[in-house]
Amino acid sequence: MKYIRDTTGRLSQRPHFEPIELDRECERIVFEFLKQRFGQLRFPIPTDALEVLIEKDAQDLDMYADLSDRGPDVEGVTEFIPDQKPRVKISKRLSEDPRLENRLRTTLTHEFGHVKFHAPLWQADTATADMFGKRPEHMPISCKRENIVGASEYDWMEWQAGYVCGAVLMPHTRVKALAKEAIGRAGQQGPLGLASTEAIELIAQVVEAFKVSSDAARVRLIKLKVLAERGAGADLLAPER
Repeated sequence: MKYIRDTTGRLSQRPHFEPIELDRECERIVFEFLKQRFGQLRFPIPTDALEVLIEKDAQDLDMYADLSDRGPDVEGVTEFIPDQKPRVKISKRLSEDPRLENRLRTTLTHEFGHVKFHAPLWQADTATADMFGKRPEHMPISCKRENIVGASEYDWMEWQAGYVCGAVLMPHTRVKALAKEAIGRAGQQGPLGLASTEAIELIAQVVEAFKVSSDAARVRLIKLKVLAERGAGADLLAPER
């Protein structure tokens, strides 16, 4: 990880993570949390455990927030506040409708990405007053559905939170183990074609194993270079550097 200038203007500097760095850190956090809470690794991670994961580093988690004033597609908000832990709000629409539990799970882990990886940066960046002796009172990050899992890299904060979302729910070593079996059955050395029978079956396996939507599973597999949208690529089973 290295720091570079933040062109979005939110911070003076922002962290640049390689995907494998986020994967390893998220897996470390999740494995330690699950072993502490359950005495063993447990997948899919229970939804209430995801709430506890956020509460460890947040001042408050509101699972029944009315976010309608922020727009119809906002499903989560993290508020950074000087000298305090962040506050997290989840749309009550997700918490009240059992049919939306997978969306609730991805929203929770997306907000966890902001809480764990971004709140400390904001606190450090606002620790001293600016040239006019003022400090911002708070900075809310509104997370729209379209950015929960697959945000553009241009918005680094949403992209990182989206990547953390997948890495928490679907740890990379567990997903790669499933992928190795699928690729072996296909007799390939590289990524599976997105429309292949093996890819469709693998997406279904990930959905079942980690209690996520098929869209979340597909995005995660593409980001891990297990699936290729066009043809085959480099050997995904090569040692990671």
